[in-house]
Amino acid sequence: MPVLTRLIPSPVVVDIRPGALDDLASVLADERISHSGRLAVAVSGGSGTRLRERVAPSLPGATWYEVGGGTLDDAVRLAGDIRAGRYDAVVGLGGGKIIDCAKFAAARVGLPLVAVPTNLAHDGLCSPVATLDNDAGRGSYGVPNPIAVVIDLDVIREAPARFVRSGIGDAVSNISAIADWELSHRVNGEKVDGLAAAMARQAGEAVLRHPGGIGENDFLQVLAEALVLSGIAMSVSGDSRPSSGACHEINHAFDLLFPRRAASHGEQCGLGAAFAMYLRGAHEESAFMADVLRRHGLPVLPEEIGFTVEEFVRVVEFAPETRPGRYTILEHLDLKTHQIKDFYVDYVKAIGS
Repeated sequence: MPVLTRLIPSPVVVDIRPGALDDLASVLADERISHSGRLAVAVSGGSGTRLRERVAPSLPGATWYEVGGGTLDDAVRLAGDIRAGRYDAVVGLGGGKIIDCAKFAAARVGLPLVAVPTNLAHDGLCSPVATLDNDAGRGSYGVPNPIAVVIDLDVIREAPARFVRSGIGDAVSNISAIADWELSHRVNGEKVDGLAAAMARQAGEAVLRHPGGIGENDFLQVLAEALVLSGIAMSVSGDSRPSSGACHEINHAFDLLFPRRAASHGEQCGLGAAFAMYLRGAHEESAFMADVLRRHGLPVLPEEIGFTVEEFVRVVEFAPETRPGRYTILEHLDLKTHQIKDFYVDYVKAIGS
């Protein structure tokens, strides 16, 4: 008997709307995630304090845990604290670092994770990966998908605009990542998961082609949905391939070579994606992507995030070393220093400075 379908790991709840945070308790109860209301809620010591004051009255059975940062030690400590309680689920309420710590801790103690992001900085809010700082730098740890994702667009609008811009860059970079995946399939025979690719590509295209801006709920809704879909696409494929190609290699190279000067994840990924699209000969697509990124206030040139052309050339040259075994346009072209410089000059002319 052939397998006629497959199970897709995904949240049972995706609630994205203004005011969603006020209904958190009822959503979790209605979906049988937590009838008792016994929740372990992880928050930051900064913005988390204000949110705790707002949400705590509706979660009388919750225990609140303040997370100091986004390190592996923080996550292990949180797991140890939670282990002693009898909770139905863990709630990560805050930015990416808090949610990643909560993801790791929930997986460690065997509890489902409810992600309640307070910004849209990247697609990690619904991914099966927790990115945590460790003694060796930064590591990615496999974890289950969140059982629920609750995104209050009113809260998102209160976050600094740079977080939304970062999410835009990360979502749009999916388009370049899928092109790299398909390139690897043509050259090396790497299998492409068609469903994961379709989800990630359409998520990126929805953000790229939306006419709205970061101050509009319609646009924020689409961006939030795109980031959730990107995370689920990674679960479908079993790795980060649907959302990570040359764009993310360039991002990682920025982080590793210039850890004290690196810009936000999404800013670097968006810039990397626009340049990677140019490298693969998709010049019109690259120019359009750059135009959209600029419209949203994102950088498309290294100088716009404080790097010289020489430093960017070094980043692009080093980028393939950040993901050994991954095949992208960078590995395909195997560019030398002078070739990267020439491509960059042409890229600047093509997108307009």
